[in-house]
Amino acid sequence: MKSIGIVRKIDALGRIVIPKEMRKMLYLAEGDPVDISAENDAIVIRKSGSVCVFCGKNTADLTVFRGRSVCASCLAELGEKKD
Repeated sequence: MKSIGIVRKIDALGRIVIPKEMRKMLYLAEGDPVDISAENDAIVIRKSGSVCVFCGKNTADLTVFRGRSVCASCLAELGEKKD
């Protein structure tokens, strides 16, 4: 896991702010679900893979492509757009 050198403090309610640059890089928007887990001595926050990165639909037919979840209909549409 790579550190990007940004330090945040936990507030009185246990919250932290994920830096805007990181949210943008990971396509995280307000209201997006995230998975929080513990791995060894680290707290890991991952974008939940339960929605399509393009259409936002919550479907069971998701494929992970380059770390992002894509539904079958968006994947088919991408395949059609070979300009």
